[in-house]
Parts: sequence; structure tokens; C-alpha cells
Amino acid sequence: MGERYPHMFLILLLLHGAHAALKDPVQKWQTLGGQPPLVIARGGFSGLFPDSSQFSYQFAMSSSLHDVVLYCDLQLSSDGLGFCKTGLTLENSTLIAEAFPKRAKTYKVNGEEIHGWFALDFTADELYQNVTLIQDIFSRPSTFDGAMGMFTLEDLVGLKPPHLWVNVEEHKLSAEDYILGLPKDFSVAYISSPEIGFLKNVGAKLKKSNTKLIFRFLREDVAEHTTKKTYGEILKDLKSVKAFASGILVPKEYIWPLGKDQYLRLPTSLVKDAHALGLEVFASGFANDVSMSYNYSFDPSAEYLQYIGNANFSVDGVITDFPPTASGAVACLANTKGNPLPPPGGDGGRPLIITHNGASGVYPGSTDLAYQQAVKDGADIIDCAVRMSKDGVAFCQPSADLSTSTTASTSFMTKISTVSEIQNKSGIFSFDLTWSEIQTLKPDLLGPYTQAGLKRNPAAKNAGKFVTLPEFLDLAKATNVSGIMVEMEHASFLAKRGLGLVDAVSGALANASYDKEGGHLPELMVVSDDTSVLAAFKKFPAFRRVLMVDETISDASAPSVEEIKQFATAVTVGRGSIAQVNGFFLTRFTDVADRMHAANLSVYVGVLRNEFMNLGFDYWADPIIEIATYASHRFYGSPCSDLSLNLSYTILPADAGALVHLAAPGALPPALPPAPVLEPGDVLDPPLPPVAIASPPEEATTAAKPTDSSSSAAARSSAGAGGCRVLAAAIASLLLLLLPSHGFH
Repeated sequence: MGERYPHMFLILLLLHGAHAALKDPVQKWQTLGGQPPLVIARGGFSGLFPDSSQFSYQFAMSSSLHDVVLYCDLQLSSDGLGFCKTGLTLENSTLIAEAFPKRAKTYKVNGEEIHGWFALDFTADELYQNVTLIQDIFSRPSTFDGAMGMFTLEDLVGLKPPHLWVNVEEHKLSAEDYILGLPKDFSVAYISSPEIGFLKNVGAKLKKSNTKLIFRFLREDVAEHTTKKTYGEILKDLKSVKAFASGILVPKEYIWPLGKDQYLRLPTSLVKDAHALGLEVFASGFANDVSMSYNYSFDPSAEYLQYIGNANFSVDGVITDFPPTASGAVACLANTKGNPLPPPGGDGGRPLIITHNGASGVYPGSTDLAYQQAVKDGADIIDCAVRMSKDGVAFCQPSADLSTSTTASTSFMTKISTVSEIQNKSGIFSFDLTWSEIQTLKPDLLGPYTQAGLKRNPAAKNAGKFVTLPEFLDLAKATNVSGIMVEMEHASFLAKRGLGLVDAVSGALANASYDKEGGHLPELMVVSDDTSVLAAFKKFPAFRRVLMVDETISDASAPSVEEIKQFATAVTVGRGSIAQVNGFFLTRFTDVADRMHAANLSVYVGVLRNEFMNLGFDYWADPIIEIATYASHRFYGSPCSDLSLNLSYTILPADAGALVHLAAPGALPPALPPAPVLEPGDVLDPPLPPVAIASPPEEATTAAKPTDSSSSAAARSSAGAGGCRVLAAAIASLLLLLLPSHGFH
């Protein structure tokens, strides 16, 4: 099997893993033996490639820690050959139903009748020659479906993995004879099974072996086959397990239970109890792209740290579909609590951390609680997207359409209108409500993927209070943030409505003394997609002006860059203007950042968010990989910060185009046409109209270029002539590393 695709895997070796000669700094671990927890790759890198495929196992070895354990769920053919494949039946993860449409059968397993295609009903030759693998989780790439056949345990051993783990669930055929008959050079380090009888029989015949036997717990209400006791009952008698096993494998909820509300409860004493008896504890069920506790803000690294980096215990290993993320948590993020953040900026300095409506992945955006959380998490710059009420009050809010971020839809349905200058759909707009009316509303935490089931922190759904611009400025003064970002949109439209956005912002900044040079106030950035707005702030030399490029571009012409320099010293761009994507695969990095840097313009890229549904496959459903891609490896407060240390593992950036080259011809959708090149005409805006004396009638308006208010980027990457400063405000709070998820266009 290993010779079927000899040339394809060479590209994989160029991507992510870094296995160096020097050892990592000595760390104190609370595992049973005091060693770092093991990373155990379930079916290889099954979060990216079809489970238990050649690519999946090879990629796990090349992208993970050097001592990664490859996990094989053993399936036996009718003639006794062992294959690796997760799951009791084959139809969900292979194309066996197409190859043998009439060969499904029904068996009773653990008291339950299971219908499907079972490996034991087919010869090894039938499986090997006719059955190809597919991805069985819809959120994962189907690009590699049907490209690889089933992988035998012998094939896996041929890859020479550092460690091998074989899980056995006996069904009809005797796996015991197969395991005991394996050649000695197979070197199986771990054998697990949920059946006590199997482990006792195998253990009696492997006494002189170094293989560790691990008892695997199923659901607590399921009865174990040999003793007829439930796994919950056996859990209360761990001493009996020690008689036939050296460790236990449990679902992660056995250790950190989840309530019905999907928040963590207090941990159980399982790990400490097992360690006291000399039993190792391995936890299963880890994946970057599945529902997890709201406590983690969709950051998979935070979940690993809960099991290996908390103050009271550490499991001895984690079984995961995404071994690179687990490797990064073990090698780079654990045991770094309290490491100070180095200052941002300068040659080789770390990126700026700029929020998007505060910590809007934890609390409703632009509320007092969102800003307080952002400061607590270590943000360098907090932002306020300024909106105007009907009576001229300037306040912070993610969108001029209050129906997207407040409870306005329940109170002011009669105010619904369509304003094409703002957006091409109807809404309830701030400039149609007085400030007193807005204050009757509640903030509403609506994540971008709420309808897909990825809710953000439901416990804080309506928490916090609205913040006026003066209150925001006072809040910033009272914190240790190094800067603030004030964003302005739709100034021309508001002027026609009798609302002077520029005057309101200028007055608030002057009243708060931000217009004074020197002193100890945070640095101020004024941001707008309108060059006339930025021109109005040229009279304030202390302010840094930032142009928002809200359209996706593939490049920027030299004249357009020169035009930008007349109005701004920095730009904000969307992620698509830096990394181009086709079918969720990165295809190339543009030259946009280089063009801007060459003109001494800083670049802020955003908005970044943690939810896996917004991450290209090359980021491995891991928001930290995306941060690393923009930040060129600079991880704050982590031992992976200094690449010169030659550590055993390094979190490397995504390599645009590498995975695309592995796809079979026709597997990807047709290439999209390139995004436009930024030209001077896209930069320059007409002068601002005078502020009308009275507002026009409240009715829908038309014309003007539509803008997407959500593209007022703030989780951004700042880069000047000295390098790229990436906005990391999307990552959940980790050791003061990055912020919780803050939105994303």
C-alpha cells in the first residue's frame, strides 16, 4: 500500500512539522511519570485527510511532535488480515457501499442491532483492491475522497512510526490470535480495548513485552462484555483495573464534565485517583471542528490546556483528530502562564493586538464588558466604531443596523427601513432612534455562525451596557492600553441627515484632550473608508490616520498606494486581500502587504475569528495557525517565540497552495477570477457635503456605493516598514497570548 502514492507525499514534508536536535527547556509536568503528555493521532491527521489513510498517518508524523503516537482502530477481514479503520462499520468512511451494494448485514453488538458493512464480511483482497476511503465529517475536506485505499496495520508499521497504539474491539473474529501473532518488529507500544476479558488474556501472554495495556471506558451506562457491569460501576473500582491494565482511556467528559448548558463543571478526581493507583490516564474526543464548551471560545488549544496545563493535574496523553494543534499546546503553550508579553513594534517586534468591538467573542460587541475583557486579555489597542443616534449622540456599536447587535427587532419593528447607502438589506438604524430610545434596548451577542449552531457565550447574550464615545475615551484613559482606534463610516450620508459625524468625533476627542501632542494618553488612530473623512483630521498631527480598504483586492497599483499616502499612514484590509482562497484551500499570498510596506504604510489585516467554519483547510481548523501565518511565527509569551532555540516543535505558518497540489485533477472547484487591483479611483472620495440643517423625512434612500459595515476591521495585523504587526484579537484568551474571538468578515 505504501508504494501506491510514492511521489504525492513529498510535498507534505515541506509544510509544518519541525523536529530539531536540541531538547526543549525542562518543564514540570503533573503526568504520572513527570513526562510531557503524549499526542495520540486518531487515524493519523484525520481532521484533514480521510481517517486511517496513508496521507493521514504520514502527515501526522511530519506535522506533530517527534514522539507522536499513531492510533489504529483494528478491523479484521474475514481471512484474518488487520486493517486500520475507525468505527465498527465501514459505509460512512469508505465507498464500500458502492463497491458491494448488496453486502450489508446486521449484527447485535453490545445488545444493540447494528446494520451496515463490516470488515469481517470481506476478504482482505476485496477490501484492499476495491474499497477507497472518504472523509466522514462534512465540515472536513472531501477533496481527497476516493483517492486512497484501506491501510493495513502492516502498511502502518512500514511507515516506522515513533509509537504505535492499536485499539481492539472484538466482534465475531478473534483479535487476540491476531495480536499475539504479530511479528516482534511491529513494536506495538499500546494496546487498548473496552473488553476486560481480552486484556486479561492478552496480558497473560505478553508479560515479557514492553507493550502497555490500556482499558478503554465507553459510556457510563453501557455494560462491559466480560463482567456485565456498567463502565460507570467499573469507574468506581479503579483498583480492580490496575490488576490487568497499566492505564485507562476515557472520554474527556469523564474528567471535565459538561453541563446541559455546554459550560464546564468542576473537574472530577479521576486523574488524581488513577495516578494514586499508578494508572496512566488518556483522554479521547479532541477535535478542532466539533462542538466544545463555551468556556473555550472556540479555541481548541484552550481545551487541551484545560487537560494538560491546569494547576491540579495533567492527563498522560490526548487522542485527537488534529495532532499538530495538540503538539503546539504541549510544546509551546503549556506551562507558560505568567510569561510577560514583549512590547509590540520595532524590527522583529511582536504584532499589535487590536480588538474588533472589544472582546466581542465573549460579550456583546462594543459594550463596557467587552472592552473590560479586552483590556484584561492584554489588548494593545481597543476600538470604537462610532454610530450616531437621531439626536446626535455618538456611541460605539458594531453596526449602524441595530437589529444585528441589539434587541431592536423586538421593540422597534416600525422603524425597519432599507438604506442602500448603508447596506442592501433592511434594518433598524441608529440614526432613526434617539439615544433615550436606544438605551431601552439590550446588547445582543450574535456570532456569525449562530445559525449553524456555533453560539458565542450564551450566558452573556444580553450582558453589558452601551458606551458613548466620551465614555469610551475615558475608559481607555483609565487602562494600560497603548492605543485606541476610532472608526467612522457613512459620514456623507449622515451629513445629509443633519448628523455631523466628523464634528462629533473631533469634538469628543478635543474634550478628552486627545488632540494634544505629548502627554501620557493612548495613541489615537482614526479609521475610515472615506478619504475625505481622513483629510478632515489632518489638522490633528497627533492622530494616526488609517484608510479602510473594504473591498477584496489582489494587488495595489503604485499610483493607488501613492494616493493612499496623501491621506493615511496605514491601511486595513480583509484577509482575502492577503491570502486568496478557492474552495476553502489557500491558493496564494498576494503582494498587497509588500506594496504597502514598501511605501512605509502599516497593514492591519482582519477580522480574525476562532470559529472553525471561517478557517481555510490550510489553517487546520486552528486559529493559532492563521495567526502564525500573518505573524511570521512570532508567538507572544511562548517558548516557540524564538526560532533560534531549535526546539523540538515549532508552530509554522500555512503554506498557500501546498494542499491544493495534493488534490486529484477535478477535485477542486474551478478557480475563481482574480480580485481587482486597487487603483487611484478606488481610493479617492468626493468632498464631504455640509451637514444639513434639518434631517430629511424618514424614508428609504437610494444611490451611493454600498459598504459592508461588518468590514470595519479590527482584529488586524499591523505592519510598517519594520515588519508585519498582526492583529491577534480573534484568539481565545491564552496565557495573555491572544484575545477571545472578536468577529470576522
